[in-house]
Amino acid sequence: MYIGMLLAVMGIVACTGNKNTAKNDDTRVLLRDSMDSHGIRRMQVSEVEQTITFKGKEYRSFVQRMPGDSLPRVKNEAGEVFVDNVITLRLTRGNEKIFNKTFTKQSFSSFVSGEFMKHAILEGMVFDKITSQGFVYAVSVSYPQTDLYIPVSVTITPDGKMSMVKEELMEDIYIEEEE
Repeated sequence: MYIGMLLAVMGIVACTGNKNTAKNDDTRVLLRDSMDSHGIRRMQVSEVEQTITFKGKEYRSFVQRMPGDSLPRVKNEAGEVFVDNVITLRLTRGNEKIFNKTFTKQSFSSFVSGEFMKHAILEGMVFDKITSQGFVYAVSVSYPQTDLYIPVSVTITPDGKMSMVKEELMEDIYIEEEE
């Protein structure tokens, strides 16, 4: 479900802006999860590579999600077992490496409660937008195969510094408006 949202965001972002633009050069995403002979579910590998223009300079963004077979398994309330994911983000400008990091859900533990973490996986990361600070990526730590997730925003500056912030869920915004 959330992967579809991520793809929609990528499509919208790829079509926006003149001065600071992004275009999908190479996108390979399989949306179907797989289950092995032991009943363990894995999300498919996905790779998204984009060229992003920021302040007149071209950058290459590469996001790869892979099942993390060495990570602890996650079990949902129905007893289904899932392999968590690792996501690698690389950002380059020409031959210069700006940023290269592999994330697990533990990378976002300061934004997600321990109880939620027990049953959650790192579901996805997608380039979202460009701001004056740099390149913004939307991240989802979620209960597998549900709409329950914690959105986190990761910003990478043009010189490779990273910052993260927990985004508000739409439900939280509606509740605040009603009060």
